[in-house]
Amino acid sequence: MLWQTTPALPEQLLAFSLFTLAGAVTPGPNNTISTLSGATFGFRRTLPQMLGVSVGYPLMLAALGLGLGEVFKYVPWLHNAMRYVGAAFLLYLAWKLVRANAPQSAGTARPVGFFEAFFFQWLNPKAWSIALGALAAFTTPGLPANDFFREVAIFTLVSAIITFPSLVLWCLFGVAISAMLKDERKRRIFNYALAAILVLSIAALFI
Repeated sequence: MLWQTTPALPEQLLAFSLFTLAGAVTPGPNNTISTLSGATFGFRRTLPQMLGVSVGYPLMLAALGLGLGEVFKYVPWLHNAMRYVGAAFLLYLAWKLVRANAPQSAGTARPVGFFEAFFFQWLNPKAWSIALGALAAFTTPGLPANDFFREVAIFTLVSAIITFPSLVLWCLFGVAISAMLKDERKRRIFNYALAAILVLSIAALFI
């Protein structure tokens, strides 16, 4: 078994799973996008976005766990640059999802795609805080390299398992809400409200 060389891991795994679940189900940019996309485009067309997050976030966690986070200690300007790029991308996503309901964009709007959602994880402030917090709190200091890699691999797998169902719940909430938003005015209010959440989340990049 993967955890046989690290006796404390079962307890760590439970704590990590609960931490990851709390982070996955609470509001944030990924969940907001899934909800708004589900309400606007439906479940099937939102699936690429949910898969992009479900692959992108665990791989980001793995990369940070295996040492990529050390890069920012030696190249601090890169982290600052990513914050500004992340803010710009959140504004872009909010604008695009709001315009999905605009009459002049009918037939040309599309949901967030797999690769957009995948790469966005590197710019997502909530994803960063959860990943770095989880690695700091739940990895075991002083393990031999092979055991540490196994630990990170297990946490990566758990993150992937938890992330996708959480996004599905938010997307289905959007799909359910869409049935009650036949009125164009109410639908626009809903879209603008969720887009505003995306814009407000930019503040987390600079705190």
